[in-house]
Amino acid sequence: MKKWMSSVLVAGAVLTLATAAQAHVNVYPKETTTGSYEKYTVRVPVEKDVNTTKVKVEFPAGVKVNSVQPIPGWSYEFEKDKDGVNTALVWTATAGGIKAHEFQEFTFVGANPKEEGQLAWKAYQTYANGEVVEWTGDKDSNTPASVTTIKAGVGEAGHEHGQEQKPTTAPAGEAAGAGSNNTLPLVLSGLALLISIVGLFRKKA
Repeated sequence: MKKWMSSVLVAGAVLTLATAAQAHVNVYPKETTTGSYEKYTVRVPVEKDVNTTKVKVEFPAGVKVNSVQPIPGWSYEFEKDKDGVNTALVWTATAGGIKAHEFQEFTFVGANPKEEGQLAWKAYQTYANGEVVEWTGDKDSNTPASVTTIKAGVGEAGHEHGQEQKPTTAPAGEAAGAGSNNTLPLVLSGLALLISIVGLFRKKA
C-alpha cells in the first residue's frame, strides 16, 4: 500500500510540473540557427479568471525584428530605442482579450544573431484588472523567461550562397505542435502510475 501511494504521489508531482510548464508564456521554436530569418511564435495562456488584455515581448540582444503577423482582435506597436531600432513588441486587445482557460499565439519574424548562444525572451502579461505578470526570471523561477538556443547555421542573416533563406517551419511544427510535445510528461506519468498499480496487484496475487 505504501509503495502504491508513493507511486501515485510521484505521478501527481510529474503531472503538476508538466501542467505548470504549459502555463508559462513560451516563445517557439526552442532551437534555431545563427544568422537565419526565423518565424517566432509567442504562446500566451491565461492562468487566472481574468482576461489577458496586453502582451509585451522584449527582443534579446542581437535579434532584429521588423515584421509581425496581424491578429484579429489585437493591435500591435513596436517599442524603439533612441536610435529607432525595434526593441520590443506590444500587443493590445481590442475585443476583450484572452479569456480564462484559453491561449493566444502571436507571431513575428526576426533575424538571428551570428553568434551561438541562448536568447532569453522577457515577456510581460497584463490582465484586465491591471495585474502584470513578468515572465523574466531564470529557468528555476516561478515566472521564467522563455529561452531559445541558437546553434551554428548558414551564416549571415538568412543568406547562403546568395540565396535568401525563408523563415523556418519550426513554429508550425513545433509551436503549433508544442501542445502535443508538452503532453509527453503527462503520458509518462500515466504509464508510471499504471505500471505501479499492475505491480501491486501481481504481488497480492
